Amino acid sequence: MIKKTGRKIITFDWAIKTVLRDKANFDVLEGFLTALFGRSIVILDMLESESNQRDETDKYNRVDLLAKTEDGEQIIVEVQYLSEMAYLKRLAYGTAKTIVENLKLGDPYTSVRKVYSVSLLYFGVSHDGDDYVYHGKTEFTGFHTHNPVTLKKSLVGDEIRINETNIFPEYFLIPLRHFTDVVRDDLDQWVYAFKNNEVLDEFTAPGIGALKEKLDYLKMDENERRRFDRHIDHIRSEWGMIEDARQEGLEKGREEERKILVRSLYESGLAIDFIAGSTGLSEKWIYRLINET
Repeated sequence: MIKKTGRKIITFDWAIKTVLRDKANFDVLEGFLTALFGRSIVILDMLESESNQRDETDKYNRVDLLAKTEDGEQIIVEVQYLSEMAYLKRLAYGTAKTIVENLKLGDPYTSVRKVYSVSLLYFGVSHDGDDYVYHGKTEFTGFHTHNPVTLKKSLVGDEIRINETNIFPEYFLIPLRHFTDVVRDDLDQWVYAFKNNEVLDEFTAPGIGALKEKLDYLKMDENERRRFDRHIDHIRSEWGMIEDARQEGLEKGREEERKILVRSLYESGLAIDFIAGSTGLSEKWIYRLINET
């Protein structure tokens, strides 16, 4: 594909945290999800996400955005810049927690709604890197025959809308750096935009024009630009801090020096699970160190 002049856009994680929660901007996310699921997605509401943590120790529910569709299904969209330990376990926890929190006390299990988790990742997820979109789901097969089973309707319940499978959560991992910038379809246009923070003029995927117009850095007012620039500086600083921490941990590795490193990261405002995932130290050890008098 020959690239034509494009329009630089603000980063998608910033868009999720600031712009896309406004109902007037739902068409941007609807366009991306429509391309991903191959079915028209209409978002009715943005539900509570990061703010619904019960306390500071409820660390796994770090959802950037939780959308509710016209069919009552829920879609978690998360942007993750840095790799962390046990990331898939956190995703599993997040979908389970979403199901539970949106089932009111006393509601029957038939009220449970499908949850999809979509992760836009700026790091690799596999050793071979043979794709840039990975889909995970629960399927039942015969233990001996290995054939997929058609479950009774009474077990399945109401129809699942998006791709007509079962009620169990599904996961989409999109490691953007594995995308080769060769655009073949609507989904590739979105992946290109998220990876490069740019929308090319020839892109025609539904909703991507809104991405270019609504998330244009040049159209920000002075205060918005200042907040966005601080956000980018924070990401760069955080990345540099983690890289320094890794190097120092490899070079020194002694107990006292690890203590100094962890205290420094914690006092800088980094979450304990983030420190643990970045340094390879256990959260239990870090909690004990921080609580020492």
